[in-house]
Amino acid sequence: MAGLERIDVAAVLSEHPFVEEILARLHRAGHEAVLIGGVVRDGLQHRMGRPVCFPPDDVDIATSAVPDEIRALFPDRQIIGLGEEFGVLLIVAPAGKSYEVATFRVEGEYDGRWPGKVELVRNLAGDVQRRDLTVNGLAATADGEVIDLVGGVDDLRASRIVAIGDPGQRFAEDYLRMLRAIRFACQIDGRIDEATAAAIAAAAGSIRAISNERIGEEMLRILRLPRAASGLARMDELGLLEPILPELTACKGVPQPEAYHPEGDVFVHTLAAVCVADRFVRDPIVKLAVAVHDIGKPSALERSGGENMGGHCAIGARMARDVGRRLRLSRQDVFRLHYLVRHHMRIADFPAMGRGKQVRFVSEGERDAGRSPSERFPLFFQLLQVLVADCEASAHRSTGWAPILQETLDVVEHIDHVCGLRRAREIIDGHALMELGVEPGPRLGEILGALHDRILAGQITSRDDARAAARRLMDETHDGP
Repeated sequence: MAGLERIDVAAVLSEHPFVEEILARLHRAGHEAVLIGGVVRDGLQHRMGRPVCFPPDDVDIATSAVPDEIRALFPDRQIIGLGEEFGVLLIVAPAGKSYEVATFRVEGEYDGRWPGKVELVRNLAGDVQRRDLTVNGLAATADGEVIDLVGGVDDLRASRIVAIGDPGQRFAEDYLRMLRAIRFACQIDGRIDEATAAAIAAAAGSIRAISNERIGEEMLRILRLPRAASGLARMDELGLLEPILPELTACKGVPQPEAYHPEGDVFVHTLAAVCVADRFVRDPIVKLAVAVHDIGKPSALERSGGENMGGHCAIGARMARDVGRRLRLSRQDVFRLHYLVRHHMRIADFPAMGRGKQVRFVSEGERDAGRSPSERFPLFFQLLQVLVADCEASAHRSTGWAPILQETLDVVEHIDHVCGLRRAREIIDGHALMELGVEPGPRLGEILGALHDRILAGQITSRDDARAAARRLMDETHDGP
């Protein structure tokens, strides 16, 4: 592979100057020290002209020096014992960024999740052999020369994911490696070799031994990629999707009206929607929402006796919340996931809503003004992303989302004119109504909601107008039956 056995170290050091100091101190003390893992893999891909982020945000270093020796070489730097029993330290650079420096090690006595025994060694070969995939077993010297002891360069050039050594043994050591293999296949837009894929299929059910938190983290990494749909398809093909997202595999064979969904059943439609989302969605929670937006359809269809899927949004939202909690997402991300699934059909009615209700809808989750509309109204614009993916994966295509996007732009412009929901609350609130004689309770809420709708529609622009309108509403209520 002439011309591809080096990475651009100058670019790495330009972005991470402290790495040069780490390598230099270790070398001066007589220790071997190399760049390892992702920085080398992506450095080679960059040389191959592939679209990767290089230099990467993180750079890892492996060395023959043991933790005490490393500490002695950096008395002037803060050192964090991230996993010192495993030979892993974090050295904090003058600018504040930390770099992982790990002693070469071999591992043994695994339980399918973690090594029960770690032995620090002085040679790179032993360390590389315990890693998961050949494309991750590459190292590079301080001048960029690639050290390939496992055939990773050829596999990377062939866009091939291969386990190091016996794949069954590699995955039995840590079953999360099965998901990592799929992630890296998506990352390099490649394939998983037959023996490695067969080992994943044989052990797929064992992914249940891995904590939901670790699975959730790996799933989000897959969903961040622009090939997440192929990742979900590979997971399904190899038997990993059912133990992780059984709600999604339950959508297989669930029929849909061919007039609206000529692409196929709910599962086929969902993967097609994720494929669309891969083109423009970068937020993994939004991508996850696309992946689970229709998981309520099987239950809704069964509840209706096979007649329709009415109510699938509400059912799916509850299920999506359970998915988020199971994957150990943050409380805010669980809320977002629930919201996006719950309202993914409601947004289709957006053009028919009154202007006040439109403003309320757009303003849910509003952030401080002064940003772009998508940053100011993140929830609504994330919901638009789900809508676009959903429509483009069906017969609706742009006719389903383009009118809503145009209406949204008109509403945002209107919000800027009337100053939005916050301004409405400033003009009149519940305390003002109580001063006018409205008792606390449902009637107060109804009157306040009606007033805010008129303010948001631009029909009321001052406190005096709002109080006058409130009195009229109060009189109408008193005169009613």
